[in-house]
Amino acid sequence: MTRHALSGVYAAAVTPMKSDLSPDLEAVAPFLAFLASRGCHGALIFGTTGEGPSFSPAERESVWRAALKVREQYSDFKLLAGTGTPSLTETIDLTKLAFDLGYDGVVTLPPYYFRKATDDGLFNWFEQVIHKSVPKDGFLLGYHFPGVAGIGFSIELLVRLKDRFPSQFAGIKDSSHDADFARALGGKFGNDLAVFSGTDSDFTFALEHHAAGCITAPANVLSPGLREIYDGFVAGKDVSAVQKKVSEQRHILEKYPPFPPTLKALLARQYKQPRWPVRPPLVEMAKTDEEKICGEFSKE
Repeated sequence: MTRHALSGVYAAAVTPMKSDLSPDLEAVAPFLAFLASRGCHGALIFGTTGEGPSFSPAERESVWRAALKVREQYSDFKLLAGTGTPSLTETIDLTKLAFDLGYDGVVTLPPYYFRKATDDGLFNWFEQVIHKSVPKDGFLLGYHFPGVAGIGFSIELLVRLKDRFPSQFAGIKDSSHDADFARALGGKFGNDLAVFSGTDSDFTFALEHHAAGCITAPANVLSPGLREIYDGFVAGKDVSAVQKKVSEQRHILEKYPPFPPTLKALLARQYKQPRWPVRPPLVEMAKTDEEKICGEFSKE
């Protein structure tokens, strides 16, 4: 089976920040190297877990540039940029910038303010984005997260986009946590659409239905297990035991939403990373919850 060039395990990386809530640019590449050392094929910079909508275009550019330094240590580490905004022009500019910087792909939310946009409207929007900012050899992944964004991708819309842009519209990051949708994607597209699961506890299920890999928030701390699942599945091995453990760890994390402050607390307490803050409107994890999760969550 031929796998997509982007296939693998990705962390939806948290964003290192200073106490004044500005990006900690010096910490970006070392943190990505930490993820690479623990099995990640790559990382998504400024997805939901990276608090992407809370950062300006100039801030995104500064972090994206800082992230490139990880390749001095891990030359094959893949970088994806979160570029979706409600603004068509801003999304085009951010997407073009990411490819100009040498990113391997972009992950692009639909224009999430417009929650009643039709498939025709969304097709026209993505057609403009891809035509004006994605090179012929570039890859755009739609970001399907209707529970948060309020809008997502229908199967019919995906068919239209894939037919119009067979290579450039590479696939989607599926954070719907909907098993029926994952099954439908696999049944409709097989390996022709690169689907990246956003649900660690369903990773094996997604792979069984032709997923190309995963892009998840918990991969910031669960990447060794996720990589073991991916490598084992590709090799035809039984990965049920490691999937069970990853699922248990994911379910612990789900008890302490939202993910950004929880993961930043765990990374500092259990993985010797700096204690990075989160930007409002997110708030820091309560100390009582921090103690609880550190007692429940095993590192490996």
